[in-house]
Amino acid sequence: MTRVAAIDCGTNSVRLLIADIHDDGALVDVERRMEIVRLGEGVDRTGRLAPEALERTFTAMRGYAKLIEDHGAARVRVVATSATRDAANRDDFTTGVHDIFGVDPEVVTGAEEAHLSFLGATTGLTGVEHPVLVVDIGGGSTEFVLGSSDVDSALSVDIGCVRMTERHLSLGAASGGVPSSEAVAAAVADIEAALDRVAEAVPVDRARTLIGLAGSVTTVAGIALGLPAYDPARIHGARIAADRVHEVSRRLLTMTHDERAAIPVMHPGRVDVIAAGALILDRILTRQGFPDVLVSEHDILDGIARSLT
Repeated sequence: MTRVAAIDCGTNSVRLLIADIHDDGALVDVERRMEIVRLGEGVDRTGRLAPEALERTFTAMRGYAKLIEDHGAARVRVVATSATRDAANRDDFTTGVHDIFGVDPEVVTGAEEAHLSFLGATTGLTGVEHPVLVVDIGGGSTEFVLGSSDVDSALSVDIGCVRMTERHLSLGAASGGVPSSEAVAAAVADIEAALDRVAEAVPVDRARTLIGLAGSVTTVAGIALGLPAYDPARIHGARIAADRVHEVSRRLLTMTHDERAAIPVMHPGRVDVIAAGALILDRILTRQGFPDVLVSEHDILDGIARSLT
């Protein structure tokens, strides 16, 4: 058995998984944490990581480093994704992470991010018809990964929930109101253009199952299931019908900030960006004609942990 620590630093959140990997390949959680730090705040506009965003991220990481030390993890891997790939000052991030964990973060390519997401999402899911299309809706980007036992093809496109909110939907959220129909139409056009690029690079029509990952998808699932509180055990493995996703997306796009915040499964850090995340999932289902989405609570974080064996 090996105890490992995986850190996934995305555009919206930084997450930690400390897990034991047994000789038979089983991955058993010891500690799983998430902090919404919004590292990618403003990156789409400025091309730089903001000092306050870096400090929020480092504060969360210092807490994680203490947990890793307390639990005696033998191996540590820190992976950074979309926001850091895009930032001109990513060396500031790299230096800070090394100071905290004693290892350099790996600013992975979209292809490597896709591989890790596929590895984490598909391990342990049963009753899945292959090939599968794994869709990881992050803050800055969305990964599309087609495969069966391993990745056949993949593409990362810049249509994450934070990026779409900042580009098109932030005015409505900031004012406490709702996005205008023009803003939603602009977001849809942006998403559809990205899906055009996906169709050229990934043979998505071959997929028999759509697996959805990350906070936007799991939150939409929690809303669709009508859960009184966020419950990973109820969400993991749930199949959410396309019609329910469309309904939840429409609702979120017409709700005020306070109304979204009052939803029982809503994490406070997702209130401003969930409508954009739901819209991305909605358009994927519409475009590809899947009858439902199979939701996985296991994602790139689990893939990072498994890569440490």
